[in-house]
Amino acid sequence: MGAGHAHRLYRHAHSPVHALPPHTKLAAVFCFVVVVVSTPREAMWAFALYAVLLAAVARAARVPAGFLLKRLLIEVPFVAFAVLMPFVAQGERVDVLGLSLSVNGLWGAWNVLAKGTLGVAASVLLASTTELRELLLGLQRLRLPPLLVQIASFMIRYGDVITDEMRRMKIARESRGFEARGVRQWGVLAKSAGALFIRSYERGERVHLAMVSRGYAGSMPVIDEVTASRAQWTSALALPLSALVVCLLGWTL
Repeated sequence: MGAGHAHRLYRHAHSPVHALPPHTKLAAVFCFVVVVVSTPREAMWAFALYAVLLAAVARAARVPAGFLLKRLLIEVPFVAFAVLMPFVAQGERVDVLGLSLSVNGLWGAWNVLAKGTLGVAASVLLASTTELRELLLGLQRLRLPPLLVQIASFMIRYGDVITDEMRRMKIARESRGFEARGVRQWGVLAKSAGALFIRSYERGERVHLAMVSRGYAGSMPVIDEVTASRAQWTSALALPLSALVVCLLGWTL
């Protein structure tokens, strides 16, 4: 975890949100999602206030609305599932625009859409303001099992290595006149996938031997010690604490 690693979701900027230590942001997002999930689905106004809170965070982080909305497209499969719920759910029915829909299905669809969208938006804001290396350091600071942090670190780094290897293999095939036009070309693609697996396995063995030769004994050395002041914790937890107030009002009103 010593080298920097940029990702497409990250948006470089100088903002108070970017400056917060990663473990405070991770804790804040986790608590916010828990509060959102705990909110009764009937309190529609509460979800609107949650969206306002996230919009305020996005403004403070200088994340444009277009950037955030484009990244929210990742939840399209869940939206499709939610749209089907009023048609397949059982129970009391209601006519909407000539369609017979389930009341429980409508509430369930709203529940999935509202809570899922808010959770994804919070995660996108976290990824937009925190680099992958910082996220790993934050997880380490939050006492996540070291083995899981190492697995995540290796997965991120060697995911790029394997992707680059796939790109070079594709260029090599195309330089020899290969074009995947139909089923007949599947054999070549299968052989390429097998060769990629073998190369990746061999590369992993070489990397492991190199680490062991340098003294690796199951744990990675901590290069950067990430700490947070009381003021930084207060700033980070302002989002989930505000959401908690809204949630409590949602249960009482």
